[in-house]
Amino acid sequence: MFKAIITVKLRPSILDPEGKAIEHALQSLDYTALSCVRIGKRIELQVDLDDRAAAEAAVDEACRKLLANTVMEDYTFELQKA
Repeated sequence: MFKAIITVKLRPSILDPEGKAIEHALQSLDYTALSCVRIGKRIELQVDLDDRAAAEAAVDEACRKLLANTVMEDYTFELQKA
C-alpha cells in the first residue's frame, strides 16, 4: 500500500489569472519582495497496491485521464510507503 502525493501546475506558457490576482494582492499589502505567483493543486490519495510499478502506473493513468488537464497542466507525483 502506498500514499501518492500529486502536484498539478499550469504549464509555464499558460497564463495564470488566479496567480496574478494573488500577486497583485500581495503587492498591495506591501509584500513587494514576493512575485511571479503561480497557483497549483496538491492531491493526496491512497493506493491499495503492493507492487510499486503497478502503483506508479495506476497513479500516472489517473493523472492523465482525470486529475490533470495534460493540454494545459503538468503533473508530478511521489509514492510513499504507507
